[in-house]
Amino acid sequence: MSEPTEPPRGAATSAAVDTSRDRSRAAQSARVSGPLRRSGDWARRAPLLPALIFMIVVTQLPFVATLVISFMDWNAYYPDERGFAGFANFRRVFTDINLRNAVITTIILTAAVVLISLLLGMLIALLLDRKFRGRGAVRTMLIAPFLIVPVAAALVWKHALYNPEYGLLNGALTWIWHLFGADRPPQPDWISSMPLGAVIAALIWQWTPFMMLILLAGLQSRPLDVIEAARIDGASGWEIFRYMTFPHLRRYLELGGLLGSIYVVQNFDHVFTITSGGLGTANLPYTIYQIFYNAHDYGRASAAAVVVVIGTIVIATFALRTVSTLFREESSR
Repeated sequence: MSEPTEPPRGAATSAAVDTSRDRSRAAQSARVSGPLRRSGDWARRAPLLPALIFMIVVTQLPFVATLVISFMDWNAYYPDERGFAGFANFRRVFTDINLRNAVITTIILTAAVVLISLLLGMLIALLLDRKFRGRGAVRTMLIAPFLIVPVAAALVWKHALYNPEYGLLNGALTWIWHLFGADRPPQPDWISSMPLGAVIAALIWQWTPFMMLILLAGLQSRPLDVIEAARIDGASGWEIFRYMTFPHLRRYLELGGLLGSIYVVQNFDHVFTITSGGLGTANLPYTIYQIFYNAHDYGRASAAAVVVVIGTIVIATFALRTVSTLFREESSR
């Protein structure tokens, strides 16, 4: 048997030299590319710096100031008695009967508006998902209420609809009564007889288009080939909705509910404009406004505002998780 021949020493030495050269070149390129990569990352992120600074100045600095004031005993009626109060303001927030009532009102208001808006938004989205003449114009008109300034929308409902003397609701009742030959139609004062319902109705009118947009986007992202296959197999419209469409819309329903809750919890315009916080309609933002501007108790108002912000952050966290889940599901298709 012939013994294996060893490679020449010169070839092994040259290979080792080449390897060391490659390593030195790689190390040198890494040293050079590191700063270049960091400079490239900085060049891409630098245009965002002014917007980031503006957002911090506009949002975070006021919150830090509110957080500091929440630990102070500061009432404008007693300017010489200002000092550190610790958690006393937060204890007053959680034991104040008016704030507890405001929390209950806020929960009722938010739950009613979000749930009814989601239901109406789903019904309208299912109708708009069909093909018909003028669908684009109908969509634009249905989106319009959400684009109106909240104060303007509240004023429209207060004066154009709810007014007992010239409002459209009482005008419709008068027309219906006269249509059937009846005299003395009822002319209720809608705001006085159902104050919280009046605020809820105005908010539902403005937030239903938002829910409709989210759910319509969910309907248009359905796998149409699977739905067509289900129709061919004999599935009815109700079965397709129950077992295919509704499970697909679950994430979009969660997203709409969470985003709607974030904004309705913070609603101030409709309560202030329609009822001025009276008749049991004062929610948390309006109660904080009363504590701050009427009682001038800056410490307690700031503590209540901090509690509201923390609750909103918790809801927003779930909303962001839902959005990220939707993006992952869409990208995995």
